[in-house]
Amino acid sequence: MSVWALDPVQVVPPALYAAAYAKRVHTLAAKGRPVPARKQACMYAGLTVVVAALALPLDTARRFDGHMAQHLLLGDLAPLLVVLGLDGRILRPVLALPWVRSLRVLAHPLVALPLWALNLWAWHTPALYVAALNHDLVHALEHVMFFTCGALMWAAVVEPLPGPRWFGTAWKAAYVLAVRTVGMALASVFIWAGHPIYGTYRSLDDQVVAGALMFTEGAIVTLIAFGWLFLRWTREAELRQSLLDAGADPRLADRAGRYGTISGTRSALAASLSDSTSSDSCSAKQTRFVTK
Repeated sequence: MSVWALDPVQVVPPALYAAAYAKRVHTLAAKGRPVPARKQACMYAGLTVVVAALALPLDTARRFDGHMAQHLLLGDLAPLLVVLGLDGRILRPVLALPWVRSLRVLAHPLVALPLWALNLWAWHTPALYVAALNHDLVHALEHVMFFTCGALMWAAVVEPLPGPRWFGTAWKAAYVLAVRTVGMALASVFIWAGHPIYGTYRSLDDQVVAGALMFTEGAIVTLIAFGWLFLRWTREAELRQSLLDAGADPRLADRAGRYGTISGTRSALAASLSDSTSSDSCSAKQTRFVTK
């Protein structure tokens, strides 16, 4: 019978991360830049999912569907929630580290997607999968890689830090579709293989359930992501148009609309007003010169 089992060591990384996050949130609040409650809720929910994935009685050693559920929690849902809890203000102390700045390229969509796909398929090859089941250190590495690559993959969509200018909402939708195509292709292998892929698991039904679980979770998350992207697209369009109507520079209006921040909106308007003032000043000088 499966029972709740949590190694205290497994709690340490999420607990340290939560403590560091709480400290940063407190610092920003003291400076008059509070982090929205919804972001904090997403972060703590994501860390809770990590702990739950490691503690739930899923019987990963004997049941493939239980192990798949753990992978989906650690590699998809938890990273998504954690990334939703981040933004540039929170990450600034970490980004000040030179070696961290050099790693930002890993969150580029053209890097994050292939990296995530390669990691997903590699760990589900029989050799690596069985090695993870038989060796605790390899299993821990598997979990770290699933979470890390999942966070990088979602960071390209959520953009806690500004991404490539060309990677707008339409490209994000295509990106999410590509992610789910890769995941559902793997799920289809498990569903239609016709024989157990891993010798550790003797039940074919278990494997089919695992594939169906992966397929269903991917479909639900995709629908939610598409709904979020649609709402984001309508918000971007409205904000961009309001800034253009107010006389903002089109390039700055696009940027402010994309990220939907008050600071971005103010920057766009301030820059436009500055340009307008400079233009008026220049025109006045030209007029005085002509009259002289």
